[in-house]
Amino acid sequence: MLNDYQLMFCSMIRNPLLLLIALMTFTGCKNNNIDIKGKLTSSIKGEYIYLDELQSSRLVTVDSSAISQEGAFSFSLKAGSPAFYLLKTDESNFLTMLLEPGEKVEITAYYDSLSFPISISGSKGTQLMAGYNKKLQETINKLTGLREIYLESVGTPGLPVVMERLDSIAGVYLEEINSFTKKYIDENLTSLVSLTALYQQVAPGEYVLNPQKDMEYFIRVDSSLYRLWPHYEPVKTLHEQVRNLVSDVTAQNIINSEFRSGTEAPDIELPDPEGNTIKLSSTRGNFVLLDFWAAWCKPCRIENPNLVKAYDLYHHKGFTIYQVSLDRTKEAWLAGIRDDNLEKWIHVSDLKYWKSQVIPVYNLEMIPANFLLDREGRIIASNLRGESLLKKLNEIFD
Repeated sequence: MLNDYQLMFCSMIRNPLLLLIALMTFTGCKNNNIDIKGKLTSSIKGEYIYLDELQSSRLVTVDSSAISQEGAFSFSLKAGSPAFYLLKTDESNFLTMLLEPGEKVEITAYYDSLSFPISISGSKGTQLMAGYNKKLQETINKLTGLREIYLESVGTPGLPVVMERLDSIAGVYLEEINSFTKKYIDENLTSLVSLTALYQQVAPGEYVLNPQKDMEYFIRVDSSLYRLWPHYEPVKTLHEQVRNLVSDVTAQNIINSEFRSGTEAPDIELPDPEGNTIKLSSTRGNFVLLDFWAAWCKPCRIENPNLVKAYDLYHHKGFTIYQVSLDRTKEAWLAGIRDDNLEKWIHVSDLKYWKSQVIPVYNLEMIPANFLLDREGRIIASNLRGESLLKKLNEIFD
């Protein structure tokens, strides 16, 4: 489960200040100059470009440069250690830079698109981040295109077929950026850029790497960076997250050992929002995802769109969802259902939080948690999320 600190590591394009705060380093290095020379195309003579430095926990403008008629600008500053900077024309047009003493940086970029420079030389850290951003944005653009096709198909008879096709294509794109990110991490394990790669997103809440599925890479980055910077706060936070992940997997292995594939799922009998008691066993005859969640659980809310997608794709083939909430109030529960568009399937809860009667029955240690049941109510898989759930349903129905 990601805490708020790890959630700061979203796309370098979208949250520059938070990223810079999270990544500031204090590595000792002797004083030296950092020289930056740049050329902007389609610029306006007399406009200014600014250089902000992360100092403590805030960005401070350390210099500005008038842009010449030819689009040229330059900066020269003293630095005692590596630091993160923001090269910007305004708050929405910027380039994140990792600069080190002694570097002589040259940049060419479009005036209105600093985030995607034409060329960078002289700063390895900046080059790495810009290169990753470019690849990530390419993937985001492709996925956006698929979404536009989906929206155009809403309301048409061929929507289910279109959705299946788009889902297949999206899976290829996501696998590509996942593999690219893993290679990027492997090639930069001794650099803090590997830490940022763990938390990149292709959409709000949709991470390139999954902490459970891709735990190996979280452990790998932690092992490398914690050895180099054990007292650096973001590295310490990652180290704690990895410890929690390993602990969660151990707990889940205990659950899985008690609920092996083929075991009949214990029945649940709880009220729905209207007060009608609905048994889990009443869903037999369908493949059922028994899902445990709560409106207050951020990872659960992040996963809910994947459940909607799975339901829309496979409900007509005999798939449904029986979702059990661990909320404390009916108002919060109903708001979560409404806000995440979950009205399509069965919802039940005794509104007793972690004292719910289902906790000891299913040995729940954390949420989200789920079990996939066959038509006879037997467990055939557990804790399927995102693409893993869709892949399993595809195996069953297609």
